[in-house]
Amino acid sequence: MPPEIPRTDAAASHAGWATMRRFLPYLWPVDNPALRRRIVGATLLILAAKASTLALPYAYKRAIDAMSGPAVANGTGYTIALAFVLAYALGRFAGVAFDNLRNIVFERVGQDATRALAEDVFGRLHKLSLRFHLARRTGEVTKTIERGTKSIDVMLYFLLFNIAPTVIELLAVAIIFFVNFGWPLVAATALAVVLYAWATRTITEWRNALRERMNRLDGQAMARAVDSLLNYETVKYFGAEAREEARYAQATRAYAEAAVKSENSLGLLNIAQALIVNLLMAGAMAYTVWGWSRGQLTVGDVVFVNTYLTQLFRPLDMLGMVYRTIRQGLIDMAAMFKLMDEPQEVADAPGAPALVVRRPAVTFDNVVFGYEPDRTILHGLSLEIPAGSKVAIVGPSGAGKSTIARLLFRFYDPQAGRILIDGQDILGVTQISLRKALGIVPQDSVLFNDTIGYNIAYGRDGAGLAEIEAAARGAALGPLIERLPQGFETEVGERGLKLSGGEKQRVAIARTLVKNPPILLLDEATSALDTRTEQDILATLNAVSQDRTTISIAHRLSTIADADAIFVLDQGRLAESGTHAALLRRDGVYAEMWARQAAEKDELGVAAE
Repeated sequence: MPPEIPRTDAAASHAGWATMRRFLPYLWPVDNPALRRRIVGATLLILAAKASTLALPYAYKRAIDAMSGPAVANGTGYTIALAFVLAYALGRFAGVAFDNLRNIVFERVGQDATRALAEDVFGRLHKLSLRFHLARRTGEVTKTIERGTKSIDVMLYFLLFNIAPTVIELLAVAIIFFVNFGWPLVAATALAVVLYAWATRTITEWRNALRERMNRLDGQAMARAVDSLLNYETVKYFGAEAREEARYAQATRAYAEAAVKSENSLGLLNIAQALIVNLLMAGAMAYTVWGWSRGQLTVGDVVFVNTYLTQLFRPLDMLGMVYRTIRQGLIDMAAMFKLMDEPQEVADAPGAPALVVRRPAVTFDNVVFGYEPDRTILHGLSLEIPAGSKVAIVGPSGAGKSTIARLLFRFYDPQAGRILIDGQDILGVTQISLRKALGIVPQDSVLFNDTIGYNIAYGRDGAGLAEIEAAARGAALGPLIERLPQGFETEVGERGLKLSGGEKQRVAIARTLVKNPPILLLDEATSALDTRTEQDILATLNAVSQDRTTISIAHRLSTIADADAIFVLDQGRLAESGTHAALLRRDGVYAEMWARQAAEKDELGVAAE
């Protein structure tokens, strides 16, 4: 990955707007009129809620004026004041009702946008090459997706239900104040809002840096504690208890200092916000009192101004949290969109047909490949594997054996040369049809954290119980299934860890039998097993290999001595090929490997005695 380049504020702002533009299509789905109607309905409910809220001070003002005006003398003041008080209560209820109806109407839109984006990212991740997945940490990728998708719902809520209504209320209050009190109160309110926003943003940025330091120190203290406790015996061996306590105390003291600064900064933010709000409140109410003293305003106008300013600054109290959340949401979504923009290294050619296999012959024609441009693994490799044959590919570590499997499955594309199946270049057919024709039993068979039946059926979508049972019998899993109380419904645990190595391999073999591919690849399928289990698995594999083109990539030469042909690789080139007997007579690379493994086996036998 290239190094991260620090961005200027302008660049960050541009990235924020670019992220918003990417995000908006999920908010307004062109192919879903029902969701668009919900968005329109939610917008109307926002306006209705805001209209109810803006009408409240008028009802409050009229009630106060009715109670203190000339209508009190003729007895109508009670009726008028009561009517406006009831209207005030009804308006408060209507505002709450409209807000909650808005949430009910809009909830499906937010969830659908989150779902659509999550599905889009997940689909794109599966289209990326193995190179990408090997270079990125799985936890990092999943965390990026989780944060990015979760931020959508939060962003929608704050943008549509906090920022947008607050802007509407600001404009409405400005118009109302101008009509009722003239431009001085409008200008004072606008200046206070600008100062409030500036102070909140400035202090929040400072607080973010303090919180980042606090979180980092908290993680450091936790890491030191866990590391020390995990190495409890080592600490005791070296009598280092005091040393460990001092290291932990240093980390906790640093965290405590950072936590104090962070909490104090929150107090400073609250004081700054309260100062601005109350200065405006005092000035606005003093202005109305002055107008009342001159006979230009009523007693109710004091309540009128106070209520509007209280309503206006209530959502602004959350401005720091809203700003921080939206800023973090944009960062999280930008990281997710960056993940979505990763180039697809291995892609189907436009209009590529499906692979049609009649005779499953495999040909490597002068294939050149390297994982990095300056490190070539295969140097013009050419192999001919006849249909229905059983061949083996052997060689020392780093010769390129496993690379052949990855190229055959098109996890990577060769830099030169061709790979043909039944005379068809695999670069010119769809990847899904290519992989349907290939089956693999890998060295490390990783299983899903589900049942044995699910893992076997994974070989082919829609596989029935009869096929699963037949595949289990073919992989010699019958005795294991019979011993298990839950049979095929037995959970295998994460990565299949509840099963032994041999049992996992048998499940992998059964999964491949369900798939029933014409070409079978055995990638060192027994190298991690003990000798007895290896012989059992080999017997099963030999039975499975019948009537298929089988390619065995092996380290232990004894497991492939009966192959129809053996290809010996050395430093990415075909060093020699032939049957086991012919290669031994040639006394070349294969004969040397055979002799070395035989000597190692003899040494182990002597050591065991």
